[in-house]
Amino acid sequence: MPRWKINLIVLFCGNFLVMAGMTMIIPFLSLYLKQDLGLTDEHEIGIWAGLIFAANFVTSFLFQPLWGKLSDRYGRKMMLLRSGFGMSVVMILMGFATNAWHLLLLRMLNGVISGFVPAAVSLVSATTPKKRMGFVMGTLQSGGTAGAILGPFIGGLLADSFGFRPIFYITGALLFLASVISWWLVQENFDREAASHQVQESVIHGFRELMKIPQLPVLLTITFFIQFAMLGPMPLIPLYVEKLHGTTANLAFFAGFVGSVTGMSNMISSPLLGKLSDRIGATPILLVSLLGASLTLLPQAFVSSVGQLLVWRFLLGCFMGGLLPTVNSLIRRHTPDGKESRAFSFNSSALSLGNMAGPVMGGALSTFFGIEGLFVISAVMLFLTCIWASQALHSRIGKTAEK
Repeated sequence: MPRWKINLIVLFCGNFLVMAGMTMIIPFLSLYLKQDLGLTDEHEIGIWAGLIFAANFVTSFLFQPLWGKLSDRYGRKMMLLRSGFGMSVVMILMGFATNAWHLLLLRMLNGVISGFVPAAVSLVSATTPKKRMGFVMGTLQSGGTAGAILGPFIGGLLADSFGFRPIFYITGALLFLASVISWWLVQENFDREAASHQVQESVIHGFRELMKIPQLPVLLTITFFIQFAMLGPMPLIPLYVEKLHGTTANLAFFAGFVGSVTGMSNMISSPLLGKLSDRIGATPILLVSLLGASLTLLPQAFVSSVGQLLVWRFLLGCFMGGLLPTVNSLIRRHTPDGKESRAFSFNSSALSLGNMAGPVMGGALSTFFGIEGLFVISAVMLFLTCIWASQALHSRIGKTAEK
């Protein structure tokens, strides 16, 4: 089996374990604060939960470019293992937290050392033939998506059976397992001697140099807009489900199902759209996916039942499968060899920024427009992004037509 296929299979499993482990804590974070860390006031719990959730993205946004620089200097596998083993230790320490401050600081530290998924994307992209890049990026995305879908479900079941603290130990063990598997089986052709003789650029200088490549600023901006639009309505979807359902019976089940159905279709469509992008080009798939996501978000503001919402959320996931994988494929295509890690790290920062800004702005805008208005705003944002991306990417491609 070619080396790139072995790396893909191993890191597909690694992404699944990492994302499953990282999302296991989502269903019970506020309950952990209340029952194990001693917080009693609901308003205080809400504030702490928001801060703790966002802390990981804040520090990740700041430190990802540094890890990208070091990855191009010392190798992508080293950064993969640094992140995986480091996060496993931090996650276990979260199980020993005795107050909210401990959890906040550990989440910030987790963001500082995070980066397993971006490092996996960078490593696989550097070892994969460019003509298979779309399929590989889609497959890698589906592994992380599958973990993100099953993580909350598994975490909820384990929390009911064993309590909250053991989940952190189990999560740490999953991260450790993913790192060990990657250590044993993943290989990359990285010439550290040659890399050591290259001129070492600062993070800021490296960013400026990469931004001179016409397509990269466009792609990083698209990543931000995608995450901003997708995550804007997310925190309020359970309340929307409650409004549509009209009763508390099986409310948690339906809220969880609505949250996971998008990931299910995303997981299925990512490899298929990635394979199609290898045939017809990544840019057309990206533009069609942006348009499709916009057109499936809009009706969600006007549904009258949970069943209708489920249908549109499933269709949304089908188009989401062609968004971030094609962006990653295009970034690899337009980035010079030897700078892939740095380019993907800046894209990871753009993604983290969207993860932060989307829910915050969504919560603020919902005061004026309601959850229905957020779906409309997100749909319009993706539609405008599609139009702008079509013009911006093609104007920068110029005479270098995509094969």
